[in-house]
Amino acid sequence: MSAEQVLKTGEVVLPPAPKPVGSYVPCVRTGNLIFLSGALPLSAEGLTHVGKVGRDFSVEEAAIAARQCALNLVAVLRDTLGNLDRIGRVVSLTGYVNAVDDFADAAAVMNGASDLIVKIFGDVGLHSRAAVSVNGLPKGAAVEVAGIFELG
Repeated sequence: MSAEQVLKTGEVVLPPAPKPVGSYVPCVRTGNLIFLSGALPLSAEGLTHVGKVGRDFSVEEAAIAARQCALNLVAVLRDTLGNLDRIGRVVSLTGYVNAVDDFADAAAVMNGASDLIVKIFGDVGLHSRAAVSVNGLPKGAAVEVAGIFELG
């Protein structure tokens, strides 16, 4: 099933593409690569997860935040391209987890984003990844996810 067909099933509903909250653009295309700026866990109501993982949120709750970040990345991608079936490969995701000191489960948090990407894109969505625990993120967000996608 193609990415657009997955969206048509209604199993995954994309939010409106979020607008930049600073001096940057949401994505840059160079050659066949599209670099997506970091996305926060934004919904229509605002940030869904503000605080530190390991204090304010469990790993499971933070994985939901990472999923929301990935939804926002894909929304920007679709807004930019008009059709997700133009993606030939999801190259990489980088996730930043605003966490307490000594937090060691950033990879488990990032599974929320990775699982969604694979659900939407199938085998094309299998990607490399980095998951990093940090001491703070913009607006106090619990998670931020950036991505690199390749046109097919």
